[in-house]
Amino acid sequence: MSRLPIAVDAMGGDRAPGEIVEGAVRAAAEVGDVVLVGRSEDLGTEHGLDVIPASEVIAMDADPGSSVRRMKDSSLVRTAEAVRDGKASAMVSAGNTGATMASALLRMGRIKGVSRPAIATPIPVPGGTPTVLLDAGANAECQAQWLVQFGQMGAVFARERYGVARPKVGLLSIGEEASKGNPLVKETHPLLAEAALAGEFIGNVEGRDIMSDDVDVVVTDGFTGNVALKTLEGGLKALVAALFGAFGASDEAKAAAEVLMPQLLPLYAQLDPDSYGGAMLLGVDGVCIISHGSSSATAVVNAVQVAADMVDHGIVDQLRTAVST
Repeated sequence: MSRLPIAVDAMGGDRAPGEIVEGAVRAAAEVGDVVLVGRSEDLGTEHGLDVIPASEVIAMDADPGSSVRRMKDSSLVRTAEAVRDGKASAMVSAGNTGATMASALLRMGRIKGVSRPAIATPIPVPGGTPTVLLDAGANAECQAQWLVQFGQMGAVFARERYGVARPKVGLLSIGEEASKGNPLVKETHPLLAEAALAGEFIGNVEGRDIMSDDVDVVVTDGFTGNVALKTLEGGLKALVAALFGAFGASDEAKAAAEVLMPQLLPLYAQLDPDSYGGAMLLGVDGVCIISHGSSSATAVVNAVQVAADMVDHGIVDQLRTAVST
């Protein structure tokens, strides 16, 4: 069956609309049909893509809930409606994360049985398959049963996105022992151990395990997950900056850099967030990819690719089955 177009919010993100449109054009050539959503006068016509008009733009720092309710003709809302109305098979946005989530939830709705959607973010593992971290920021406060559903959905996502036949699901805590953790973690541990998963529950994992091949899916509440995500991002940026600083410190270092750089560049590409395109909002009744606010054209191409892959794999129906069990 032919896939409906991927709807791209052309106005969302720090580098919109230029980088977003460029990425959408490249994605249309590499992945398949793409439709832009945004102000026609800002997008022009030279890109050659169809445009769903939207006269308003939700700012990156706007309040998510009130903006989505008030700005009904915003590019984000219209992008979500395109999926709801059968005009697009998936949505992609690098705009306001909270507003993206609210638009998808209010316009597309939740999968029946899902208590709360969760943001599933791929964390790079050098030389290995990315670890799926969820929730990465959608729900600051959680209940134990929600975390169980995050584990169920995350395992399906890891299987379909990265081809992990039987994903290893871990619960983020401050120690591996089942007795370690706050009340939420202690309550969730036995529930996850008994839950039906598209993989296996391996117990508690710690922050140091996230960027390793010891675990495929890390489950936590949105507050902890977002702190962990931002800490990893900051640490990687600091490390890369320090390396480049050291490489330029002397003539000897520059000479060494010329030798090392061909080996380091593939690693740099693997750690670059643009290589992954974005996170998927699991639990809404449609495919929604949330890209980083500073997404480049390359990130948009990869985000559209992820969206297309998830549509082709029927991820929403598989999530629906996983949660129902």
